[in-house]
Amino acid sequence: MTSIDDGRGPFAQNALPLWTPTAEHIHSTNLTGFATLAAARYGGPLLSGSPAENYRELWAWSTARPEDFWSALWEFAQVRGERGNGPVLSTGTRLQDSRWFPGTRLNYAENLLAADDDALAICFANESGQRVLCSFGELRDRVAAVAAGLAAAGIGVGDVVAGYLPNVPEAVIAMLATSSLGAVWTSTSPDFGLDSVLDRFGQVAPKVLFAVDGYEYAGKRQTCLPVVQALTAQIQSITRTIVIPYLDAAPELGDNPGLMLLDDFVVADQPLHFQRVPFAAPLFILYSSGTTGRPKCIVHGVGGSLLQHLKEHLLHADLRPQDRLFYFTTCGWMMWNWLVSGLASGAAVVLFDGSPLHPGAQVLWQLAEEWGVTHFGTSPRYLAALSRSRYHPNQHWRLPALRSVLSTGSPLSPVLFEFVYRHIKADLQLASISGGTDILSCFCLGVPWLPVYSGQLQGPGLGMAVEVWDDSGQRLRNAPGELVCTRPFPSMPIGFWNDPDGSRYHAAYFARFEGVWHHGDRVSETEQAGYVFLGRSDAVLNPGGVRIGTAEIYRQVEKLDQVLESLAIGQTFSKANGIQDERVVLFVRLREGLVLDASLQTAIRQVIGANTTPRHVPARIIAVPDLPRTRSGKVVELAVKQIVNGLPVDNLQSLENPAALNYFRDLPQLR
Repeated sequence: MTSIDDGRGPFAQNALPLWTPTAEHIHSTNLTGFATLAAARYGGPLLSGSPAENYRELWAWSTARPEDFWSALWEFAQVRGERGNGPVLSTGTRLQDSRWFPGTRLNYAENLLAADDDALAICFANESGQRVLCSFGELRDRVAAVAAGLAAAGIGVGDVVAGYLPNVPEAVIAMLATSSLGAVWTSTSPDFGLDSVLDRFGQVAPKVLFAVDGYEYAGKRQTCLPVVQALTAQIQSITRTIVIPYLDAAPELGDNPGLMLLDDFVVADQPLHFQRVPFAAPLFILYSSGTTGRPKCIVHGVGGSLLQHLKEHLLHADLRPQDRLFYFTTCGWMMWNWLVSGLASGAAVVLFDGSPLHPGAQVLWQLAEEWGVTHFGTSPRYLAALSRSRYHPNQHWRLPALRSVLSTGSPLSPVLFEFVYRHIKADLQLASISGGTDILSCFCLGVPWLPVYSGQLQGPGLGMAVEVWDDSGQRLRNAPGELVCTRPFPSMPIGFWNDPDGSRYHAAYFARFEGVWHHGDRVSETEQAGYVFLGRSDAVLNPGGVRIGTAEIYRQVEKLDQVLESLAIGQTFSKANGIQDERVVLFVRLREGLVLDASLQTAIRQVIGANTTPRHVPARIIAVPDLPRTRSGKVVELAVKQIVNGLPVDNLQSLENPAALNYFRDLPQLR
């Protein structure tokens, strides 16, 4: 195993891969089966070159001839629905006006529940030791009972149903029951406070709310009923609130007439019907993080969500029937939706609720061994915590079934790439993936034909016309720039909720480069045709007019064992001549008992300067006890930047730990 961080950064031309698929592996993948079908029936390229050449040609064909590519995927994935006689793609005058598969009708739940009755559908565990296994037959029966209850409550096509739920089987069941009726699902996790939930559900007017009485996290019991009662009272559209007993077997609901237990709501022994709806009918409402204002309500369609997830699961993750797909997530993060869609590939989804480190770091790996997890999904934050705890899974578990580790949420540093191969398993595909809530899918992700290089995402997703542009709209190679997508793709949002003229939707993604999707990520394409993600564009540093991605700094700081995590911002200041400039400020959270003395500051500056440029070296380094983060675990750079620069921070309710912002106010080192 060879590190490529040799002082020249992650783009060195002599980089050696951490993992290379064998010829036998490549031949056996779903991607090879798909490419063979595409070549035979849809004019796809023949597999005549090296794996890298073959993928470049397949990707180029998929973006140049999207009608053929998505038709081939529909056939390969055996999508259930009425394909119709219309075109695959109807383009408008603007990219966001494109319409996919007009005339097609399908149902999301029908495609997720298509496997044989006896096949395993759900494996569930929580930190208190509860275990549940559910077959597809059992899952269909439970979905049918909840769907009948929803229908009796008047839920039909286009109505909104909300879930205030942990990652439990009942959340999957309620979502599938909702979508079986052609209704719209939206969810948050129960660690969201009242104001945060009102900021989300209050905008979309759900008619029915599913909730739990409480949950347990890191050994602490948390009740949810006061928030549930307040939501029922304050969101006037809610006609029924269904409480799922989770913390207690028989929760006391009081005399609130709007609340009822799940067992009193369901209608047993009912057939399951699937209401097929147009391809672009709404399926999910997801929310932006809300760290700079009220969260945007992003509406995703039935067909686009299904096709994109099938593509990513089957072709990029190589997911197959009998596989076990795990992702550590909550119902408030898009990866929950992505995880549950794994059912459409016939795989079982593995759900976990609780702390991934309670009572110890072995928790998730014990499950992976016990249940034969084939695809283990996580985040850089978890892998960093695992690394710093010095817990090495391969010393305790064999993990014979594990073929892939997936990571998203923030850029995965070379240090953590190497941790996976050294201390989890040497023979697997590590797929760092990136996309977002905005598209409910990925722009760049794993490719099972290609080697894995340290610090890099393997390639662009099929059907995604990804490019890197400079500020003037010119394409860049091997240089940092803005991630754009130049052609339409099926999982573009239908739009934003309550945005009738589409102006907010247009401003969010299409105003920067007219007619092109601008995602807001700072990235660079590498010599190996992979991608390195450098951070969010709105958090880019600009000292002396040179743009720097924060991830470029983080991947160097992570080499120092003394630092648990870091956060970099740009602070505006006046030079002696009165000219305004920006300086880099680095905040660090250190291991317990350590202090930020002069020698540690020197070590931090040296490791950054030796592997980047002088402009990356922070002008100030400050130790803080905690860093603010969203409820999905992402460190919030923009909020810290606003505080340091004397600007207000909106919507503190969106943060997991808003009190951490107090550590950044009025710091004498920054005056």
